[in-house]
Amino acid sequence: MPYWLWGCLAAALLLQGTLIFRNAQKRGRGRMAWFWGIWGLTGIPTPLICYLLFVVLPDRKRADRKL
Repeated sequence: MPYWLWGCLAAALLLQGTLIFRNAQKRGRGRMAWFWGIWGLTGIPTPLICYLLFVVLPDRKRADRKL
């Protein structure tokens, strides 16, 4: 595999982990933000899909019920 492809993969993993971590902090997940952020650094796109399914969607459904 060429070096530039390794660099793109590393950048994508770092970006995904950072975005998941910051979103989890914003949602008030406290200690779980570190779990989601570190897991986001391990692979693409499984951690992101799981985060969307287990955190984001339930929060949106809960917010819709309050309206």
